[in-house]
Amino acid sequence: MELNSTAGSVTPSQQFSIADLVVVVVYFSLNVGVGIWSSCRVNRNTVSGYFLAGRDMAWWPIGASLFASSEGSGLFLGLAGTGAAGGIAVAGFEWNATYALLALAWVFVPVYISSGIVTMPEYLQRRFGGERIQMYLSSLSLLLSIFTKISTDLYSGALFVQVCLGWDLYLSTVLMLVVTGLYTIAGGLAAVIYTDALQTLIMVLGAIVLAVKAFNEIGGYPNLEEAYLKAVPSKIVPNTTCHLPRADAMHLFRDPVSGDLPWTGMTFGLSIMATWYWCTDQVIVQRSLSAKNLSHAKAGSILASYLKMLPLFLIIMPGMISRVLYPGLRGLMIAVMMAALMSSLTSIFNSSSTLFTMDIWRKLRPRAGDRELLLVGRVVTVVLVALSVVWIPILQSSSGGQLYVYIQAVTSYLAPPVTAVFILAVFWPRANEQGAFWGLMAGLALGLARMGLELAHPTPLCGVPDQRPWLLADVHYLHFAVLLAAVTAAIVVGGSLLTSPVPPAQLKDLTWWTLSRETPSPPCVAQPGDPPMVSVSSGVSGRGGSLSIPACNGQQGGIDTLCLSFLRTVPPARRWLSLGSSSVPYTHRISVPGSCSASLDTQQPPKAMGPPAMALKDTMEPPFWARVCGINAIVLMCVNIFCYAYFA
Repeated sequence: MELNSTAGSVTPSQQFSIADLVVVVVYFSLNVGVGIWSSCRVNRNTVSGYFLAGRDMAWWPIGASLFASSEGSGLFLGLAGTGAAGGIAVAGFEWNATYALLALAWVFVPVYISSGIVTMPEYLQRRFGGERIQMYLSSLSLLLSIFTKISTDLYSGALFVQVCLGWDLYLSTVLMLVVTGLYTIAGGLAAVIYTDALQTLIMVLGAIVLAVKAFNEIGGYPNLEEAYLKAVPSKIVPNTTCHLPRADAMHLFRDPVSGDLPWTGMTFGLSIMATWYWCTDQVIVQRSLSAKNLSHAKAGSILASYLKMLPLFLIIMPGMISRVLYPGLRGLMIAVMMAALMSSLTSIFNSSSTLFTMDIWRKLRPRAGDRELLLVGRVVTVVLVALSVVWIPILQSSSGGQLYVYIQAVTSYLAPPVTAVFILAVFWPRANEQGAFWGLMAGLALGLARMGLELAHPTPLCGVPDQRPWLLADVHYLHFAVLLAAVTAAIVVGGSLLTSPVPPAQLKDLTWWTLSRETPSPPCVAQPGDPPMVSVSSGVSGRGGSLSIPACNGQQGGIDTLCLSFLRTVPPARRWLSLGSSSVPYTHRISVPGSCSASLDTQQPPKAMGPPAMALKDTMEPPFWARVCGINAIVLMCVNIFCYAYFA
């Protein structure tokens, strides 16, 4: 490849072959086919079906989608490029995900499922009450999606296609946006997850072929370290590394003071970032919430964790080899890159439309029905696609490398406060809305202050003395993430202790310590000769409504057992009566015709807003599969620890 820097255009070094064209055409055809097939598998005319794939997804597409959503084209190129520039330490960003994914499946997902939420901001609204935290987090997530994730993925993916094919950057990007937008709008989350599974297969198989060819060209792994340390580029531009290979290129753990990726920051700071991304980000959690049950969510996380162990060998080391030679195979490389780009874009489009529809539009239109919510979700996706197209010229006119660096800084300085608030929300019942809100605001101010310093004082080029403020020169951004999370947590704790606690009844099923862990009683089944259905009427400020359950006379304990069994069996969100488009607390009056009646007050605080149909299934799972998942999690951690120890 040759880049004509004077004209700013790209000239391919050779003609695009027929074989390369066939690969690209087959790739697009498979995407369209899988998108159409998956769109027909679920009912796309309900909120649950469109935004959460009917909550009927198996573990393998969930795991594949988790991996594909995280391996966007920006990260794909970023890993390879960082590997070429600095060695294998960047693999820590991938391997650290193992523990965050296990925390997602074993800790956070049970809480999210029990709370009956669809979006992450909705969880904080139910946990703390009020709406300002929900609106802040929804707005922050949408802005980060539009101006960071979509931007970096579009720029890096389209630039790669432009370099390989010589196509116009605008044309190649619009083509990919149209394809991704069509099946995202038509099929919802189900189409996104199944096409992500296809993208994962293409990415992994394609990367394996490229990695095998690269290792064969260089003479295997034993020759990689020697060849890499001698590889100095012949064409250089001023940068911060002086173009010299690092002496610690083959080590994961690097000096905590002078290292480019210090082991202290990679262990603690990166864990905070990973917890934000894997346990609280809408793009990721939405996939786990679509699982059939908790076991499928756990198995999906385990599969994704195993796949996240591969990039060191399939992306980073080939990136290091590319410093020595160029392996070729353009058609396959383009298919792999398009898979990375399209999987991340579809995930972002779907999750962003979910955030806007469920957190913002439902606040503006509380009586909106399913049809209106689905229409808004599809319109938002169209708007996101249009914004992406408009954003392309801005990306073309900006400095791509600096833009990428600054965008990563934006995420690094805004995410730690969110991590701190979610962890305290799940594990510390005393945390309240006042403490959480002001903790988020203080964290935002500190993060923006650091980001402003980064923009005003960029990293000096090679040979230029570092005269930046100490906060930049001496505090690595991963170390700053630890400080930012700690300060936020301290303010949340202090603010919560100085104000009134959350009523205990409001915490039901919303923290790790208040989950309902008993097995739900099986519902009664009416038998021939049984009396009529039990009438469960409600009295709410003069408004009426009723539910019915089978009357099981003869059960030991009589009507009291019936009342308690009913309350245990009905999910938390169903203890709220849906009247039209609003849900309000009510008092059960249970009457069994011909026997007795009883009144049981079940008024609760407003934590389970929304239609009953939005409530997820319970967190119970078959004991056998729970053990299988647990054993696999232990094996996975052993593999992860061995790899860390081997490459440390």
